[in-house]
Amino acid sequence: MILNKGSMQSNLERFLGCTTPVVPSQFLPKSEIRNLNKIWHPWEREKVEYFTLADLWNCYDEWSVYGAGVPISLDSGETLVQYYVPYLSAIQIFTSNSSLNGLREETDSGSETRDSFSDSFSDESESEKLSRWDGSSSEDGVFEQDNLWHLNDRLGYLYCQYFERSTPYGRVPLVDKICGLAQRYPGLMSLRSVDLSPASWMAVAWYPIYHIPMGRTIKDLSTCFLTYHTLSSSFQDMDLDDYLENMERKRKEGEGVSLPPFGLATYKMQGNLWVSGNNGRDQERLGSLLSVADSWLKQLRVQHHDFNYFMGNRRS
Repeated sequence: MILNKGSMQSNLERFLGCTTPVVPSQFLPKSEIRNLNKIWHPWEREKVEYFTLADLWNCYDEWSVYGAGVPISLDSGETLVQYYVPYLSAIQIFTSNSSLNGLREETDSGSETRDSFSDSFSDESESEKLSRWDGSSSEDGVFEQDNLWHLNDRLGYLYCQYFERSTPYGRVPLVDKICGLAQRYPGLMSLRSVDLSPASWMAVAWYPIYHIPMGRTIKDLSTCFLTYHTLSSSFQDMDLDDYLENMERKRKEGEGVSLPPFGLATYKMQGNLWVSGNNGRDQERLGSLLSVADSWLKQLRVQHHDFNYFMGNRRS
C-alpha cells in the first residue's frame, strides 16, 4: 500500500487527524448572542458557531461499528491501515443554572453513572461540592452565598457525569453507551456547545481491533489511546498550537467544528512507531498532551480510572 495524500504526515499526526471529529455546525441567531453567559463567552463576536451534542455523537457512529482507519507507515517502508474503536471513557457536562438541568430524568433505581468517585461525594453539601469543583478548599466547609453564586457562574451546574470502570472487553462502543446514558440524561441529545460550561469535557478510549493487510506482529500496533476533548464553544476562540492551527486553516467556515484532543494518554507504546516522526517533535507533543490531560484532571479534582490505569502501567 502506498500513501499519497498526507504521506508527509507522521503516524501520530495521522492518528490525531483520523480520530478527530468534525461536527456539522450552525450559527447562533444574533438575537441569542447577547444572551450568552459572558463569563463563558467573554469575546464580542458577530458570529457564534456551535454544534449539537447529537451531531457530535453521529461523528462516532461509523467508527463505533467499523472502527476508524489510521494509515501507519512502518520502518520497512510498508504502510498498513490500523482500525480503532472508540469507547466513552469519561464525560462531565456542566450547564447554566437555567431550566436545562430539568432535562435530567431522575429515577428511584441506582444509576449506572454512579461509581466510587461520585458515591464518595454523595453526602457532601452543595458548598463542599462547589469547593471541590473549583479546586479550592474551606476550613469550615461553608461558603458565603455570594461565593456560591460566583462558583456557579464559573463552572455551571453538573448535569451529567460518567466514568467507565469496566475492562475493555466488557464495554460497548461509544455511540451505544451514549444512547444508553441518554435514557437518563436526554440533554445528551439536545444540548448545544454554547449551552455548556468550559469545564465540560469527555475522554475517548481508542482500542485497536485489526489491521489491513493482516499478518503483521508489531508491538506498537497494540497501542491504545485516550483522547480528551472539550464540549464547550468557549474554547473555539482560544490559541491552539501549530498542529491544531493547521487543522483549523484546512477547514472552511461553516463546514463544521473540529474537536482535536487537548490531552492524550497512551498504553502499550513499546517501540518508536509513534514518536519517530517530525524530527522528535512527536515525542514532545505526546509529552505535552499528557501533561495537559494530567493538569486538567487535577484542576477538576477528578479521579479518571482509565487515565490512572494507563499511567500505572507506564510507570511499571
